[in-house]
Amino acid sequence: MPRPLSVQLYTVRDQLVADREGTLRRLAGLGYGAVEAYDVLGDPEGLRRVVDDLGLTVSGTHAVQLLGPEPEHVLDAVRTLGTDVAIVPAGIPPEEFTSHDGLARTADRLNSLAALARRHGVRIGYHNHWWEIEPRFGDEGAAAPHAVDVLAGLLDPDVFLEIDTYWAAVGGADVPGLLRRLGDRVRALHLKDGPGTREGPNVAVGCGTMPMPEILAAAPDAWRIVEFDSFAGDTEALFGELAASSGYLSTLEAL
Repeated sequence: MPRPLSVQLYTVRDQLVADREGTLRRLAGLGYGAVEAYDVLGDPEGLRRVVDDLGLTVSGTHAVQLLGPEPEHVLDAVRTLGTDVAIVPAGIPPEEFTSHDGLARTADRLNSLAALARRHGVRIGYHNHWWEIEPRFGDEGAAAPHAVDVLAGLLDPDVFLEIDTYWAAVGGADVPGLLRRLGDRVRALHLKDGPGTREGPNVAVGCGTMPMPEILAAAPDAWRIVEFDSFAGDTEALFGELAASSGYLSTLEAL
């Protein structure tokens, strides 16, 4: 793999509350060499200490708070975490992705954040759900560009995309094709698996409907980040699925 396999800590949000150090130590033991934070303002100093002690890398952090009134405070917290990557994971109304005007407003907002972030040595990314994929623009039917394709053309070159491959599939995308079109704009992938529906719980990567080898081959240089949005089991079962995900992806590391 081009970088150590990462895991989005939202996956183990409940376990982190109960035992942060123990949870992170367990993730490291399962083959995850990096973590992606999701609560950038929730004790960044403490998380950084534990991560450093365990020899983990912070691949980036989600930072919806960047859309709030004090983005510079958020950017300071990003750097405290030991990363220069901050991703907007939500907070922009889905309706903005249904029109050219809405996409232009979204791009302006992200581009403005990128200009501010540059002064802090941080790069801004955007993470999709299904609603940035489902709207299409043009008369080409199934070949018409998705909203995220249009957005990518409006973004400052410094703004990258973290493509959630599962949500992209739920939104109707041919995910490998989408990744090939977006090219170098994609710097990170959320890898999750499941039944391919909005409501279904996630399963171990490689055990659901996602064409994972083709996805990885389409974005070979993107950081690979495992995530479970939801899971139908207890803590031990969740860690078992995380272990299975890491093991499966290690077999595909040449892709």
